Amino acid sequence: MRIISVNTNGIRAAAKKGFFDWMQKRQADVVCIQETKAQEHQLGDPVFYPDGYHRYFHDAQKKGYSGVAIYTRHKPDDVQIGIGWDVMDNEGRWIRADFGKLSVVSLYMQSGSSKEERQQIKYQTMDYLQPLLRAMVKEGREYIICGDWNIAHRKIDIKNWRGNQKNSGFLPEERAWMDELFGDVGMVDAFRQVEPGEHQYTWWSNRGQAWANNTGWRIDYHVATPVIASAARAVEIYKDERFSDHAPLTIDYDYDIGKG
Repeated sequence: MRIISVNTNGIRAAAKKGFFDWMQKRQADVVCIQETKAQEHQLGDPVFYPDGYHRYFHDAQKKGYSGVAIYTRHKPDDVQIGIGWDVMDNEGRWIRADFGKLSVVSLYMQSGSSKEERQQIKYQTMDYLQPLLRAMVKEGREYIICGDWNIAHRKIDIKNWRGNQKNSGFLPEERAWMDELFGDVGMVDAFRQVEPGEHQYTWWSNRGQAWANNTGWRIDYHVATPVIASAARAVEIYKDERFSDHAPLTIDYDYDIGKG
C-alpha cells in the first residue's frame, strides 16, 4: 500500500506544475492533499479527475483558503467530511476515508505564524485533538493521519533549530505536545520507523535561499497507530520537482488496502 501526503499550497497551482501527472506515475493507493485553496465546483478540468481515482473534498467556507482532499484508487466504505467541530470544519481541515479496518485522514493543522490569535486557535486545536487521537489508538481500528501538522517535532526535524525556538512551529509547547502524541497518547511517527537520519525536510520557506540551502522543516507526517506504523517499509520525500513549498511525502506499507 502506497500513501502520499502533500500540501499543494493551491491544488490548481500544483496542477499547472505537473502534480497530477507525477501522481499518476506514482500509482499511490491513497493521496492526501492539504491546502487545496479551492472549492470543489472550481475543479471541473479533467486534470483534477485522474483515471482510476475517486476524489473527496472538504472545502473551507472562505474561498481560496485551506481545504483538504483525498484521492483514492479504492472506493472507501465510508467518507467523513469534517470532525464535528466548527473551529476545524469551517476551514476545511479534516477528511477521513475508511477502508475495512483502516482509516486514512487528510489533516491540515493551523499555522500560528501570521498572528498570535491564530497561534491560540492552533493551541485550541491541539487540545481538542489529543483526547480524540488517544481514543483512536484504543479503538481497535488502524489509522494513518496524513498531513501538514505545522510542527517540527525535534531538533533533527529543522535545520535552524536554534533560531526558531520562539517561532510558531517549533515552540516548546508545540514540541511537548508532539512528545505526548508519540508517547503517552500512543501514536507513531511512521516516517521515523524507517528513516532516522538528519536533514529530512518537507517544507522550505520561499524567502531567501531556503530551498537551495536545504534550510527546511519536517512538518508533514504520517501519524499512525502502532500496528500499521510497524508495517512502514519505505519512505520518500520527493524533491526532483517542485509542486509547492512542501514536498510530497510517500510511505509504502506492507498492507493490502484492498483486503483491509
